Amino acid sequence: MKRHLYIALLAVLGAAVAAAAQAQAPASPPTAPAAWRSAFDGYQPFSEEKTVPWRQANDTVQGVGGWRAYAREAAQPASAAAPMTSASGPHGAHHKPGGAER
Repeated sequence: MKRHLYIALLAVLGAAVAAAAQAQAPASPPTAPAAWRSAFDGYQPFSEEKTVPWRQANDTVQGVGGWRAYAREAAQPASAAAPMTSASGPHGAHHKPGGAER
């Protein structure tokens, strides 16, 4: 008997809350439909980069100072790091694999 009373009470409270929420909702003015934009606007198809042999990549990293050079660079605060030109710093010897330097 108590269970039926609780269910009825919850139904009445739910209806009251729904009516109050509907009464408080202001009438929104009609809006113009949003401009449609395709998800594919600006899509650029995948283009695979040319890879280099792993031994050549390892030699390049060793030539610039190995992992320690990258660790030193990461440890520097952004404001203290001096702006590097393409020929300075531990990454000066980097270039696009398989391509000409720009």
